[in-house]
Amino acid sequence: MSFKPSTNAKPALAQPLYVQADALKGRGSAWAIKHRFSKDLREQFDDGWGSLQQEAEVEHLPPATQIIEERAKTIVSTNQSPDIGFDISINPYRGCEHGCIYCFARPTHSYLNLSPGLDFETRIVAKVNAPELLRAALSKPGYKPRQLCMGTATDVYQPIERELRITRRIIEQLAECGHAFSIVTKSSGVERDLDLIAPMAAKNQVAIYVSVTTLDPHLARTLEPRAAAPHRRLRTIKTLAEAGVPVGVSVSPIIPFLNEPELERILEAAAEAGASMAFSIPLRLPWEVDPLFQDWLQQHQPDKAARVMARLREMRGGKDNDPNFGTRMTGEGIWAQLLRQRLNKASARLGLMRERSPLDLSQFKPPGDVDSAQAELF
Repeated sequence: MSFKPSTNAKPALAQPLYVQADALKGRGSAWAIKHRFSKDLREQFDDGWGSLQQEAEVEHLPPATQIIEERAKTIVSTNQSPDIGFDISINPYRGCEHGCIYCFARPTHSYLNLSPGLDFETRIVAKVNAPELLRAALSKPGYKPRQLCMGTATDVYQPIERELRITRRIIEQLAECGHAFSIVTKSSGVERDLDLIAPMAAKNQVAIYVSVTTLDPHLARTLEPRAAAPHRRLRTIKTLAEAGVPVGVSVSPIIPFLNEPELERILEAAAEAGASMAFSIPLRLPWEVDPLFQDWLQQHQPDKAARVMARLREMRGGKDNDPNFGTRMTGEGIWAQLLRQRLNKASARLGLMRERSPLDLSQFKPPGDVDSAQAELF
């Protein structure tokens, strides 16, 4: 079915603006925060009749995940940012059930008139016609392949991919045309597609980056509740490496005093599993991610909340967030420099490359040429 933001803004079941976090097991945020384009603002308050207490005592059913099918108009996005190492990207899903509280893509749900909080992880938009759109894009006269990355906003292997297989069909198109690509994921689901990925990797057409944010399972359960467990991601790195796929580790985002002390241990574990590359990005808090993350801190890390935010501001020029090209991905100041030094020294010691190797784009053939070549065989 088509997705129309103006008619799909209301959830199927009414939910309070905020419920206790323990009532939403497996969700990163318990807050249906209003987005920045909202024309009205609602908040719960005590009317003198104990309404807040009554609301707190009501047992709320955890919101189920809703999948909204969308027939998108385009699927290939061009990167205009000078500090990102790819030229074009594909994101078959909007929103992500993994529920990572720090996800910088949360504010994109605002454009759909949905909450960057609870809606982002419970109302997932699936671009069901993505493979067909990709084939059309690759077939355009004069199309020239560029460095393509998948999963740059939301994870292409989030739970619904097991059923919809949109990512699988996209990779089939890329494999058929010999179009090189990379993927960033924190899911073990990528192992399912090794039959397509491994042969392309042998021709220097694929690289996979697995995000390992922490080795602490307790922290992972609250920080990124529906993503694969840390030990499972390390096993995915090992599986990919043993299949001959170049695999890197993304220790991102780095959050002071939470996962930042683990930086070297994560790199060591990833290198032991078979990773050959590494990169890291300090925590970013654009738009609604800022209040959502600070609310999460108060819920799950209240004793560290003030220190975390103070250190982040030191790395962001005194602000909660720095959107400027050149510094948004690295931070600034002495603490940001120290993090880079730690990353560089540990990577050098472990033999992890810091620069991503370019993939081979020369083997690309448009779908029409592939079809003609196949026809000649019969």
